[in-house]
Amino acid sequence: MKKIFVINAGQKLGESEGQLNKTLSDWTAGYFKNSGEYEIKFTDINSEYNLSEEVEKFVWADVIIYHTPIWWFQLPFGFKEYIDRVFSEGHQKIYVSDGRRSANPTRNYGTGGALHGRKYMLTTTWNAPEEAFTIEDEFFRQHSVDDGVMFGFHQMNQFIGLSRIESFHFYDVMKNPQIDHSKEIYLKHLEKITPSL
Repeated sequence: MKKIFVINAGQKLGESEGQLNKTLSDWTAGYFKNSGEYEIKFTDINSEYNLSEEVEKFVWADVIIYHTPIWWFQLPFGFKEYIDRVFSEGHQKIYVSDGRRSANPTRNYGTGGALHGRKYMLTTTWNAPEEAFTIEDEFFRQHSVDDGVMFGFHQMNQFIGLSRIESFHFYDVMKNPQIDHSKEIYLKHLEKITPSL
C-alpha cells in the first residue's frame, strides 16, 4: 500500500480559523482512505506535535501532500516554524547535506536530500483571483503560483529529494468562494494524479 502524509497548515490567527485548509485536508484524506489502497498519516500544525515523530512521518511517506494558505505572499508563520523545526530535527534522515563536496564546493548544491524516490503535492489557498496571475499588467505579472511566490517552496522540497506532483491552487476564497465547485474540481485533480503516485 502507498503511504500518504497529509499536512494541514491552515493556521488559526485573528479572523482565520484555518477551516478551509482543514476541509481540504479532510477531502484529501477521505479520497485516499476510500480507495482502500493507501495508508494515511496526518498532521495539523495547530495541534501539538513531536519533532521526532514528524520526521518519521516524512521518512515513512511515499507522498507528502501540503495544504497551506498564503498570507502576505508567503507561508503562514506557524507552517514555516513547523518546517524549520522538523527539517532541522531531520538532519541525516530528511537530508544529509547540501550535496557539495569540499573537492568541488561550487557544484552539486541541493543534491544532499535523503527522500529521493518520493513525491509531494502542494495545494494553496488565495484571496487573489486567478486572473491576478494570468492577465498582463495584473499584480503577479503573469507569473504562476508555482513559478512565482511558491518557487522557493518547490526548491525546498527538491533539496530534500522529493519529486513534484502537479500542484492545485484555490483562488479568490474570501470574496468569491465556490466550495462545492472547488471540491468537484479538486477531486478530479486527485483522480488525474493518482496513477503517477
